[in-house]
Amino acid sequence: MHDSELLPLFTGLCEIFTAGAVVGCLFTLLECYLVLRFGRRQERRGAAQTPVTILKPLHGDEPGLLERLAQFCKQDYAGPVELVFGTRHDAAAAVVRELEVEFPDQTIKLALNTRSYGNNDKVSNLIGMQPLSSHETVVLSDSDIIVGPDYLRRVIAQMEQPNVGAVTCLYHGVADDRLWSRLSALAINSHYLPHAVTATSTGLAEVCCGATIALRRAILNRLGGFNAFADTLADDYTIGFAVRSAGYRVVTAPFLVAHLCFESSLRQLVLHELRGARTIRTIEPIGYAGSIIKHPWPLAVVGMLSGSGIAAAVAAAALISRLTLCACVKRRFGVAGRDYWLVPLHDIIAFAVYLASYFGATVHWRGADYRVKTDGTLIEQKLSKS
Repeated sequence: MHDSELLPLFTGLCEIFTAGAVVGCLFTLLECYLVLRFGRRQERRGAAQTPVTILKPLHGDEPGLLERLAQFCKQDYAGPVELVFGTRHDAAAAVVRELEVEFPDQTIKLALNTRSYGNNDKVSNLIGMQPLSSHETVVLSDSDIIVGPDYLRRVIAQMEQPNVGAVTCLYHGVADDRLWSRLSALAINSHYLPHAVTATSTGLAEVCCGATIALRRAILNRLGGFNAFADTLADDYTIGFAVRSAGYRVVTAPFLVAHLCFESSLRQLVLHELRGARTIRTIEPIGYAGSIIKHPWPLAVVGMLSGSGIAAAVAAAALISRLTLCACVKRRFGVAGRDYWLVPLHDIIAFAVYLASYFGATVHWRGADYRVKTDGTLIEQKLSKS
């Protein structure tokens, strides 16, 4: 093709990207509205006394692990609570031993799991922990989650609603002073959280997060126990889907927990976001394709390559809408807003990850590389040293 033929094609593509950015700006404003009204309904405040087992699968001695686990020993909860931890790492086991010394009156159990029950190490860990669980109500929570003293009481109160099979919590990101940790927290607070709130509020997608999944043992057994999810990548989503398929509701609690971000390099950040992107692409391929509009600023920047003044104006509007969304998240959830200046950088990285997610089916998770099959199951490829 001659240059004279390529130029109209290039200009047309830029106009399509600009139009996508306009739609993305409007969608971002919708997210602003839904974020501000999230959880405004009257929250159930029952004085729950149901005996509860908290299952905490651990990976290693993560930064601040002892302090986070201690929060689960300080719950303002009237009923019996036992904590069951599972790990195959000596460093994490040592932290649990410290916790036992610090809280001698708390029921704490430790499962040292060396056997693999499937390719999902977290679920394999949960399978090994399950025999130590004593109570009918079970609460799963990832090791990087930070909670307040009323967390358990508020979660269990949600389970008292009619036909509720599981309760989950959305989360916001908490960073340390490292750049990549801050970008990771920004990814959660300016992309994941608003999108999850929008999905929950509009019913566009079903949400179930590993930050918290509370359910009854009878329902879990009906689903086939944790063994049924031993090879799935998105175990949290799959559990939620199975609960709904069994005829129960999955309720999203009207409050957030916090997720501590550990990323210390660009590679760790990209691998983490790429795993999340490919997970969502596997779960909701059509919805994920449409989620390109969630990147209005990069879309507008591409549109500007044609030299269009309209595209430049749209780019400015897109950046303003993104910053407005961050401000809404801060106002509604009290999330720190010190890193707004990183939004343009993060949005470029996020858009690059979105595009890269279509080129390959490999994810990096907890020191290993896996290939994701079309049905969402994992095949381990090789161990990585990073």
